[in-house]
Amino acid sequence: MSMTTRAAVCREPGRPWEITELELDDPRANEVRIKFMAAGLCHSDDHIQKGDAQMRFPVVGGHEGAGIVDAVGEGVTRVKVGDHVVCSFIPACGKCRYCSTARQNLCDEGKNASTGEFPDGTFRFHQNGEDFGGLCVLGTFAEHAVVSEYSVIPIPDDIPFEVASLVGCGVPTGWGSAVHAAGVRAGETVVVFGAGGVGSNAVQGARLAGAQRVVVVDPVAFKREKAVEFGATDTFATAAEAAAFVDAVTWGELADHAIITVGVLHDEVIADALKIVGKTGQVTVTAVGNGWINEHPGMLIGYQRRIQGAIFGACNPLFDVPRLLSLYRTGDLKLDELITRTYKLDEVNQGYQDMLDGKNIRGVIIHEH
Repeated sequence: MSMTTRAAVCREPGRPWEITELELDDPRANEVRIKFMAAGLCHSDDHIQKGDAQMRFPVVGGHEGAGIVDAVGEGVTRVKVGDHVVCSFIPACGKCRYCSTARQNLCDEGKNASTGEFPDGTFRFHQNGEDFGGLCVLGTFAEHAVVSEYSVIPIPDDIPFEVASLVGCGVPTGWGSAVHAAGVRAGETVVVFGAGGVGSNAVQGARLAGAQRVVVVDPVAFKREKAVEFGATDTFATAAEAAAFVDAVTWGELADHAIITVGVLHDEVIADALKIVGKTGQVTVTAVGNGWINEHPGMLIGYQRRIQGAIFGACNPLFDVPRLLSLYRTGDLKLDELITRTYKLDEVNQGYQDMLDGKNIRGVIIHEH
C-alpha cells in the first residue's frame, strides 16, 4: 500500500526546485522507508539542478539526510522500525570487492547514483504515471523516502537530526579528504582551497591529524573567519597571498598538501594547488566542476608531486560515520557550528541562493511533519 509525501523535485536542468506531492511505494525486500527529519543543502544538488552534472530527470533532490525508520521490507537486518539513521550518499553493502577491502566509498551498489533508480531498474517515487528518481537513490528533500538498507547507518538517539544529516556526505567528504585521501600527518603544512561545507571539515580533519599549519584560501571573509573557528592557523583571500606566506614559513620547501574543496572546480585552482605543494607534495581533488589539469608533466616529475582524486573523502561510512559522531560527542569535531541557517522545505531555493551568495557554511532543511 503506497502513501503520498511532499518533496522538492527538479523536473529538468535549469528549472528551480519545486515543492510537489508524490506517490511513494512501500519498501520491497532489503529496503526501508525513512521519515526524514533533516536534510543538508549540499552543493552537489545545486550542480544537478544547474545541469552541471549528469543525472536522470525528474529527480527528488537531497543526498544528505537523517530521520527515523518507519517501515522495513523483507530481509532487512541492518536497522529496525524506530531506529534513528543517517543516510550514506554512497551505499555500503559490506560484501563487494571494495567494501570487503576497506574501500566502502567505492561500493559497487553505488552504480545507480546518476539514474536515481534501484538496481533492478525500478523507482519508488511516482506522479501521474511518471517515475521520479532520488538523488543518489535517496531523495532526502522528501518528507518520506524508500531507500536500500545499504544506504542507512543507525545512529544514537541523542544525536540531533540536523547534525546527523551532515555526516552522510559533507563532513566525511571533507574530513576524510585530509585524513584518508591526503593522509595528513603531524607537523605538516596543509593548504585548503575553499572553506564551505566540505572545506571546513577538511580543515578539521587536518587539525585532528596533527598538521602544524592549516592554511585556508577563500575569497569570502565570512568563510575565512569561520575557518579559524574550525582550526585554520592562517587564512587568505587569494592563492597568491597564501603562496607567498607558505613559501616564507617553510623556507621555500612549500606545503605538504593542497586540498581542493571549492564550490566549482576550475583550471586556475588546480594550477594554484600544484604550485603551492613542494617535493613529494600531494594535491587532493575533492571538488567537482569542469576544471582541467593543464600543467606540463614536469610539474609532477621534477618535484615528484601527486594528484589524487577523492570521493566521500575515501571514508568507510559504516566505520567512519559512527567515529565522527563519537568525535562530535567528545567535542573534538565541531558540527553544530557548521549549520549557519535552517530552512523549511518550501525555502529550498532560497537556501541554495544563500549558499551561492557565500552566506552559509551549511544550510539545513528541517522537515515539518
